[in-house]
Amino acid sequence: MEVIIQPSHHQLAVIASEIIRDALLKKLNLVLGLATGSTPIGLYKALVRMHKEDGLDFSRVTTFNLDEYVNIPREHPQSYHTFMAKHFFDHVNISVENQHIPQNTAENHETFCARYEEAIERVGGIDIQVLGIGTDGHIGFNEVGSSLASRTRIVTLTESTLVANAIHFGGDVSTVPEMAITMGIGTIMKVKQCLLLACGTSKSEAIAKAIEGPITVMMPASALQMHPNTVVLIDEAAASNLKEVEYYKRSYANKLKLESQ
Repeated sequence: MEVIIQPSHHQLAVIASEIIRDALLKKLNLVLGLATGSTPIGLYKALVRMHKEDGLDFSRVTTFNLDEYVNIPREHPQSYHTFMAKHFFDHVNISVENQHIPQNTAENHETFCARYEEAIERVGGIDIQVLGIGTDGHIGFNEVGSSLASRTRIVTLTESTLVANAIHFGGDVSTVPEMAITMGIGTIMKVKQCLLLACGTSKSEAIAKAIEGPITVMMPASALQMHPNTVVLIDEAAASNLKEVEYYKRSYANKLKLESQ
């Protein structure tokens, strides 16, 4: 696990976008796993700028989103279909047929979940998966207690997740969908590279436990310790509870020295 600590969210977004850009230039039919939430918005803005100003071509890219709420219309202002269109898909040249987002209905969900997994396998797996992290350590909507081998499925959201997401629904917890469909931790662990982005002191405890704590279902993101190629990009505030901050900074500085030689 590589830990990159930067002063600001903007700098994290730039580094993450450069990792994706470099991968796309090497593989035109890159398969991206995408996340929603406030943290990756800066990353999407950077990629959109690269597309519009530098001509970065997404025409052969395929995407798979981590999750979606259950039982809200896809045109709902807080659906992840709407989020992705607003912040990314409407601004780059990814064909609609290559954009995959979990369905937002529980109808035939077992069949859909199996087909979602099959679709990922058909394109050779996900090359880079963008991840955020919840204050309780969830990734995707894999809540505490999720099996580390779990696959795409319907889940019930915890009370803390409902409260955290209520801000997007006018502050009323009762209007937040109680269920979601999500890629499983086992699905995430099969991707070739993970990019986990986190900012702010509210994420510092989860980041510390995910990176330096024990691997446990009570901290779903801790499973990434077992992933062979995970890059964690965090700001100083999110890094504030880490014990080995200076080591992580020195390691990244040495990596940059090697790359510049």
